[in-house]
Amino acid sequence: MRSDGSSRFHVVVNAEEQYSIWPSGHALPEGWRLEGTSGSEDECLRRIESVWPDIRPLTVRTLPAARAATAPASTSCQG
Repeated sequence: MRSDGSSRFHVVVNAEEQYSIWPSGHALPEGWRLEGTSGSEDECLRRIESVWPDIRPLTVRTLPAARAATAPASTSCQG
């Protein structure tokens, strides 16, 4: 989706904290909300780059912590 530079976009984000850009004036797809940044395609892409360094979905990013919290405590056997 390369624009001619005059098109306006919004940064959008979903529940998995995945970011994208969406053309101004178009209805947002279900599950996405405005992040708050609007501008040229390049401005919006720069914003995404600055706020989304780990592009894995939220559930994947938090999986190791969730597993650690529910894992049984390890015991050491000495014999």
